[in-house]
Amino acid sequence: MSAEQVYYSDYLQLDKILEAQAPESEKKGHIAHDEMLFIIVHQAYELWFKQIAYEIESVIAILNQPVVDDNSPDIFTVHHRLKRVAKIWELAVQQVDVIETMTPLDFLDFRDDLRPASGFQSFQFKMLESMMGLKFDERHGLDFYRKQLNPDHLKLIQEADERPSLIELVNLWLERMPFFDAQYWGDQTYASAADHPFWRDYKSAFNNTLSPADQHARDAFDGVFFSDQTTGRLSTRANRAALFIMLYRDYPLLQIPFQLLDTLIEIDDLMSTWRTRHISMVHRMIGARSGTGGSSGADYLSKSRDKHFIFKEIADINSFLIQREKLPLLDKQLSSMLGYRTYS
Repeated sequence: MSAEQVYYSDYLQLDKILEAQAPESEKKGHIAHDEMLFIIVHQAYELWFKQIAYEIESVIAILNQPVVDDNSPDIFTVHHRLKRVAKIWELAVQQVDVIETMTPLDFLDFRDDLRPASGFQSFQFKMLESMMGLKFDERHGLDFYRKQLNPDHLKLIQEADERPSLIELVNLWLERMPFFDAQYWGDQTYASAADHPFWRDYKSAFNNTLSPADQHARDAFDGVFFSDQTTGRLSTRANRAALFIMLYRDYPLLQIPFQLLDTLIEIDDLMSTWRTRHISMVHRMIGARSGTGGSSGADYLSKSRDKHFIFKEIADINSFLIQREKLPLLDKQLSSMLGYRTYS
């Protein structure tokens, strides 16, 4: 028997998708032409959120293995899929251009019909934040947050919050980096990381690059890289590994780890840019009015943007970089391990 042929519209289930727009203004018997655009833009966002979640879930599954083999395709796959997530966020930012073709009066034609629905109730977006590492109690306006979401969606987000997040797994991946093992440093052990010869040399070189205005960076160094009191999403051990990767990224073995970290920073930046575009759009559309869901509108969105960075600690490590020419020389065995293998 021949296999049943696949037909384009059936495969994409276009009958469901193209019938999924039901403007409230039409139900209430008045004309609001731009409500169709409003619905489709937001439906497109939710479809992209679903794809981002699909990619992040696969990345978490790889990083959550008992052992992540850096010599397998795993880390390449993780970086590739995170890069795809970044590209989707680029598209999400650009999509704001389309909805901004709607004027404030166009929006007012149907805005009151939407109450109390709000983009704040996008449970998929909230789940994405949890999957990446934004914990429930770290969210801005937590009481308002609880009131806005229905119990089923709130439960889904809390369940996502309880599973290992992307930033937690990245932290574990960084912690096991072997760059400072005794075998590469004369087989000696040291009482603390701060006593390690690499870190003694690096801290000295770093301090010599600072101007008087950079005193805060000098003061912060030990807390970021050596403190036993870890308050952020990354441990001091992970911070040390991340800095080492950034410093010596020109070695072949460190290129993909560097690109992975850089892509996480890029995702954070793009999400912030998306929020910023949303804030500007909201201010343009409704000025200082409250949102349809009862929030303070643009002011609420602005405070959420500033608080909801997830990978900021990785970006902050760039504060501690120095010029390549001033980097400590690496042990020959370690340098060889980080490069291509050559055979005679």
